[in-house]
Amino acid sequence: MAFKHGITVTEIVEGARTLTAVSTSIIGLVATASAASAAVFPLNRPVLITDIEAAIGSAGTEGTLAKSLRAIADQTRPLLVVVRVEEGEDAAETASNVIGTTTADGMKTGMQALLAAQAQLGVRPKILGTPGLETQAVTTALAVVAKKLRGFAYARALGDTVTAATAYRANFDQRELMLLMPDFLAWDTATNAAVPSYAAAHAMGLRALIDEQTGPHKTLSNVTVNGVLGLTKDIRWDIEDQSSEAGVLNASEVTALVRTDSGYRFWGNRTTAEAESQFVFESTTRVAQLLADTVVSGMLWAMDKPLTPSLAKDIIETINGLFRQLKAAGVILGAKAWYDEANNDVSALKAGKLRIDYDYTVPPPLEDLGFNQRITDTYFADFSAQLAQDV
Repeated sequence: MAFKHGITVTEIVEGARTLTAVSTSIIGLVATASAASAAVFPLNRPVLITDIEAAIGSAGTEGTLAKSLRAIADQTRPLLVVVRVEEGEDAAETASNVIGTTTADGMKTGMQALLAAQAQLGVRPKILGTPGLETQAVTTALAVVAKKLRGFAYARALGDTVTAATAYRANFDQRELMLLMPDFLAWDTATNAAVPSYAAAHAMGLRALIDEQTGPHKTLSNVTVNGVLGLTKDIRWDIEDQSSEAGVLNASEVTALVRTDSGYRFWGNRTTAEAESQFVFESTTRVAQLLADTVVSGMLWAMDKPLTPSLAKDIIETINGLFRQLKAAGVILGAKAWYDEANNDVSALKAGKLRIDYDYTVPPPLEDLGFNQRITDTYFADFSAQLAQDV
């Protein structure tokens, strides 16, 4: 050992880390706009939008892009990843353009380009939609992309009647999808009239707002929607009557657009997951995605370090620190990470494999509130006493 007469300070960088929850409020929008600026919105490329009002000015008036951006902007000012696609000669060609593919040179088109946003832009969209371009094929493909991104998609339930919309819902079985009916009406300054305004676009903007102000544990339901004037269909809503049209839609896991005594709102908490799923609520799905993304992205520091008991302990303490933060914020009711020896035998540890278990509980939305109202003559018992006091 070399001779030294003095003091040496060795900095130790081991121990638990702080995990920062990933952003859940970044929107991924696929739209058409034939007159949009090609410089701002190149075809089939993901574009990061930080100034939504400026983007509206570059979107032109044709297609779905400007209307979708306005509906989102009426709710909040989020980060967006926008993919502009070309409108086809017919609806089938447009749907193919929206769905997109991977070309021979490895470039992704249509909604598949949202998968390239992380590599190209450094952000991952989590709130997805193709407002005004929904077909069964498009929405089915969008749910696949949402699953790959650990995101959540909003789409119009197709059909002119409640019966048709509920029948359409039977085509889906994905926890990453919420169906909506009908559309809103909003004022169009180009035509000086109230025109249909895409429900999915308003849902995307409102979802981003709720994420920013409250968190992913609050569902889209029962929050005032800004910038709308009416509904494109007569949807009856009665908070006490499950046989109302909104109630029938909810019973089939379709979120209704309704008018309450205090404005227009989305009414419904359900995804299109099967009834036996643990992820029937929008909030449960999105919190599960938040946990998975945050834990995975926050563990890069641990990869390729020597696998020692102290490293395993640091990983567990780091995850439990995140859980304490989320519990304090009301995002979860509780969670715990632990090391299970049964899942980590000698051969696995020797091969550099470590398995950490964790569980969690998400608060469900209060979907069914009941009161027991009784009529009684009990309060006549002190009638004379009360009369004497009044005299």
